[in-house]
Amino acid sequence: MRDIRWEEPFCAEGSACFRLGTDEDGNAYIAVAGAEDAYVTDTREALRTLIRDIKAGKADHLL
Repeated sequence: MRDIRWEEPFCAEGSACFRLGTDEDGNAYIAVAGAEDAYVTDTREALRTLIRDIKAGKADHLL
């Protein structure tokens, strides 16, 4: 398993909590809090866009 540094969970009202992480190579990760071993990885920009949409209420059903 990669050495992923996870940030504190982000929890919206009525939604699942998720965490963002990065590894030593600069790759970005997102996972539902408590299930960090089942993460999604992509470029930082792709995940940043996903997070913005989730926080804007556009994609909270994906989590």
